[in-house]
Amino acid sequence: MAALEYYDIILKPVVTEKSMSLIGEKKYTFYVNPDADKLQIKNAVEKMFENAKVVSVNTMNCRAKKKRRGTTIGYTAKRKKAIVTLSADSKDIELFAGL
Repeated sequence: MAALEYYDIILKPVVTEKSMSLIGEKKYTFYVNPDADKLQIKNAVEKMFENAKVVSVNTMNCRAKKKRRGTTIGYTAKRKKAIVTLSADSKDIELFAGL
């Protein structure tokens, strides 16, 4: 498999009520590439968002859910989420500023 670049690692932000409540604690939640590890996620966030200093990264694998449509059975896509904690002196991520 090809090496992941920093712009391939972070797929999109998670915009839910729970993840928005964590912004006050400088914790941001993203869907990330399932093949990315914590160090790659940390480097990607620091490169994509200037003046962001990452303290810790917590990841979780979300399994695929079984879905049925009539007699056909399939699965949704599996995902990986990352909760990124920034240091107290780093700037906020502007992506979440208007939410």
